Amino acid sequence: MNLYDTARQEVVSFEVGPVVTMYTCGITPYDATHIGHAAVFCTYDILQRRLRDLGHETLCVRNITDVDDPLLAKAAELGVHYLDLAAAETARFQADMEALNVLPCFSEPRATGAIADIRGFIGMVLDRGNAYQAGGAVYFDVATHPRFGEVSRLDEATMLAYAKERGGNIEDPNKRHPLDFVLWQPSGEGEPAWESLWGPGRPGWHIECSALALRDLGTTIDLHGGGTDLIFPHHECESAQSEAATGEPFVRHWMHVGMVRLNGEKMSKSLGNLVFVSDLLKTWEPQAIRLALAAHHYRTSWDWNDTLMPVAAARLDAWQAVGPGLAALDEVRAALDDDLDTPAAVAAIDAAAASGHGVSEAAALLGVALFS
Repeated sequence: MNLYDTARQEVVSFEVGPVVTMYTCGITPYDATHIGHAAVFCTYDILQRRLRDLGHETLCVRNITDVDDPLLAKAAELGVHYLDLAAAETARFQADMEALNVLPCFSEPRATGAIADIRGFIGMVLDRGNAYQAGGAVYFDVATHPRFGEVSRLDEATMLAYAKERGGNIEDPNKRHPLDFVLWQPSGEGEPAWESLWGPGRPGWHIECSALALRDLGTTIDLHGGGTDLIFPHHECESAQSEAATGEPFVRHWMHVGMVRLNGEKMSKSLGNLVFVSDLLKTWEPQAIRLALAAHHYRTSWDWNDTLMPVAAARLDAWQAVGPGLAALDEVRAALDDDLDTPAAVAAIDAAAASGHGVSEAAALLGVALFS
């Protein structure tokens, strides 16, 4: 199998052993699952299905960020406890994933369930001289990590622009360098807080995923992914602090999924331009939703529009009409091995179905259960 590696910026052979360890950044549960989330998680689902088809065991960890600024702000706005909001939205997310036939995760840990691990991790980074305390917080010192920037391959000016745009607080006076990032921070009024050696507070955003990945999968993981919006700062910072803590490579292969736009703009909660999976499920079959996603290559950002679901539903009907069978299976395997080329896989199944051949086994590799 060949996959594009973000850090190497090229399609390379995905070399793995019998057990493949994967970490995919999950949701911050303060709103419902939108189609952009579904595109990400269905992509890693298809990857796992092909790896299992090749004979590998896959261990995929997908975290739940149940303590973070957006969740706390939304809970305060609604006047509810942040964990109650997180629990309700996590349940809705899991129901959406089950409806879309996404394989269960090996582990789905919550950030609040790993505070002890996070504190221990921060201690490791401090002990190695890669972090410092200032203003009641603990910061990672990017100057001590010469490989900072090797995941995103961005220059400093671009990193600063992205950090400012994506919550990096580059003007924090306690920082030695604007790109330094928080590992532990004092909690604001009314926010949850835990005791630590550095004073009461809560974790920074990036530290949660590092601690959970290392705890559940070990020092070095085979593949780490998420949306392209997470490459910087989130995954860059994750990589730096993890390698600083352990002294070992953190990720062998970085894989990122393009953004889903609506009317030309990235679909995001902050913009409010979301298409929710739960709303689509009221009208369309879940397997048709998967087909609407699979028609786009995972690395390409694309626009959602009202024409996609009728096309996908018609495709699903055509595949089901020819009955069960093994047609197009080899073509789909070859397409998925070529940087997870789902559009080519869909086209191969279309051609087989148009010729009257059963395609259920090939469709199953895309996670589409024709006769469930």
